[in-house]
Amino acid sequence: MPIVIFLVIVVFVYWFFFVRGYESTDDAYTDGRAIPIAAKVAGYVKVLAIDDNQAVKAGDLMLQIDPADYELALADAEASSEQAKAELESARLDLEVENTSTGSNLSSAEAARGQARANLDKALADQSRQQAVNPLATTLQQTDQVTSAARVQRMQLKDAEAKLRTAKLAPQNVAIAAAKVRQLEAQVQAALSQVDQARLNLGYTEIRAPQDGHVTKRNVERGSYIQVGQSLLMIVGDQVWITANYKENQLAHMHRNQPVRIRVDAFPDLRLSGHVDSAQFGSGSRFSAFPAENATGNYVKIVQRFPVKIVIDKGLDPNRPLPLGASVEPTVDVR
Repeated sequence: MPIVIFLVIVVFVYWFFFVRGYESTDDAYTDGRAIPIAAKVAGYVKVLAIDDNQAVKAGDLMLQIDPADYELALADAEASSEQAKAELESARLDLEVENTSTGSNLSSAEAARGQARANLDKALADQSRQQAVNPLATTLQQTDQVTSAARVQRMQLKDAEAKLRTAKLAPQNVAIAAAKVRQLEAQVQAALSQVDQARLNLGYTEIRAPQDGHVTKRNVERGSYIQVGQSLLMIVGDQVWITANYKENQLAHMHRNQPVRIRVDAFPDLRLSGHVDSAQFGSGSRFSAFPAENATGNYVKIVQRFPVKIVIDKGLDPNRPLPLGASVEPTVDVR
């Protein structure tokens, strides 16, 4: 009997000091950022600079798509851009000429019409005087000359008036030239955009690491033909944390910054420590592909679990990085 009492006391002391005030779960695993890498342009893989599970640094070249087609596309876009710029410059010169000549052409046309009208008036006066002269005092040749001169001056006046009407259309011609300049300016912008897009496409032939990490799920080889949007590999970042799925009745006293002890199944000798960062605002079942329908009449209560993010503070071995999805057992001190 004393032995039983002693064992009960030992169990109670162990529970009071080492179990009470701690929340643990084996439904936990390592988590982190896994960035999928996809192709933005199509082509054959010319350079493959990475291998499975290789460590990479941000900006490292991982693979290169054959850039020949995209270099030609860039050269063609640049040539089209230069042609559009030349056409725009010519149109601007035409507009400048129209603006400069508009006033002078109109003044010149008005002066020419005035001169033609004056010449016609003089010719008509000469014709009237000639007709008033006694036929015996003049010759038929002189009469024909003044009549012909009047006819010529009438034609010249009509020509001057036509030129004046044309000169009065100068503002419309200026507007047309200005519209052409605006049209070519838009074409130049479109051509420059095509150059930028071609340059971007050429840059996309080099696929570089977006951050430090390790290559995983590589499914591309040198010489492979890849399509736009095709998944090539994934980069697993160096930052690792713990996602622990605690039961809802374990969260009553759990809050941010509480200390956590972490045991890793794959590395039993590794002792990690961290702290509670946050809990997901919703149970795992709430965000599943087929959430529970509890209003069907056959409801059975099931204890829900909530993912809790635990940040690792110390204990990680740089020579032995933790893979994602490794089973761990975190214990939170909720006292």
